[in-house]
Amino acid sequence: MTLIDSHCHWDFSIFDGDREGLLAACRREKITRFVVPGVMADRWPALIELVDNHEGMFGALGLHPLFMSQHRPDDIDQLTSALSDWHAVAVGEIGLDFYHGRDNQGPQVALFELQLRIARQFQLPVILHVRKAHDQTLAILRKIRPEGGIVHAFSGSEQQARQYIALGFYLGVGGAVTYDRAARLRRTLSALPLTSLVLESDAPDMLPAGVARGGRNSPLGLLPVVDLLSDLHQCSTDEIAEQTTKNVVSVLGLPLNR
Repeated sequence: MTLIDSHCHWDFSIFDGDREGLLAACRREKITRFVVPGVMADRWPALIELVDNHEGMFGALGLHPLFMSQHRPDDIDQLTSALSDWHAVAVGEIGLDFYHGRDNQGPQVALFELQLRIARQFQLPVILHVRKAHDQTLAILRKIRPEGGIVHAFSGSEQQARQYIALGFYLGVGGAVTYDRAARLRRTLSALPLTSLVLESDAPDMLPAGVARGGRNSPLGLLPVVDLLSDLHQCSTDEIAEQTTKNVVSVLGLPLNR
């Protein structure tokens, strides 16, 4: 059994003190590949250096909706330039967050649409951040039609999930599903095919159940998610690992063996 973490912020400074040790621990648990999404243009150079110097890491570049006040007007030009020069596997983490960003919905939509059009230009999938904005996001995706991608930390309805799937998207499953209070999310995921799910830690965030609040997540947080999905879908953990790995490889065009 080998696993891919489809969403892990290895470039964040919280990992600077023990990143190599954690990577070794992950590999001992057969978590061998990691997708590292970008959130701000200022952080892209460090992300690129990190990915280029670590076996099994793959990077995406994007402008996250939670950092609207820190994005600059020329960041879109920088994104186009960076994607021309570097082997990103996706544009992300991009999207709409109407939970935290109610005062800047217009600028969020404008930035999101620009990045989707850039993703189309480079024929890249996208990694989406969506909170309290699934219907708006789906409407924009139908209009611009990117090359599919991953809906990070999916928490919408089964109907919304199936609309994303019809548009070529996979749904990210992480620590949120391990909590007993996640009954609705569990019902939704159990009704969806494994062929549409991918695993993600969102480390250092999205802690699984059992980790003290305020703690730090890592890709090792995938392990309880695998166990939970195994229970929901009444199949072995090996089947969960095999199918979710196949899904990430397919949607992001990852090499089979790197």
